[in-house]
Amino acid sequence: MRMKVTNMPRDVSIWWNLTLDMLEYALNHCQAVDSMTQDRALGLRKYELDDDEWNLLEQLCDILKILKDATLYFSRATPNLATVIPAMDLINKKLTTYSLNPKYSPAIHAAVGLAK
Repeated sequence: MRMKVTNMPRDVSIWWNLTLDMLEYALNHCQAVDSMTQDRALGLRKYELDDDEWNLLEQLCDILKILKDATLYFSRATPNLATVIPAMDLINKKLTTYSLNPKYSPAIHAAVGLAK
């Protein structure tokens, strides 16, 4: 496996959009992550993800993408009620759709339900 050496974004609690960036990076580099965590000599076996966990990460990215898009939208200009209310309605509609979609796991349904 030959890939360009890059650094994984670090999750920072006060900058939650980095969580999405980190998860997308991991998904895009899942072969490298799997290879590292499967190497017993590295001592990272406890961090190895199974297929269900990788699938859950993909689903979580779908949800976080909505919130990151909203953050970037509001960051580019001064938000006002005329832009905030429709955007919040759209976020609520999308979260409702995700919470009812059988494609998503019960964990995602629960998390989206709490976010609403």
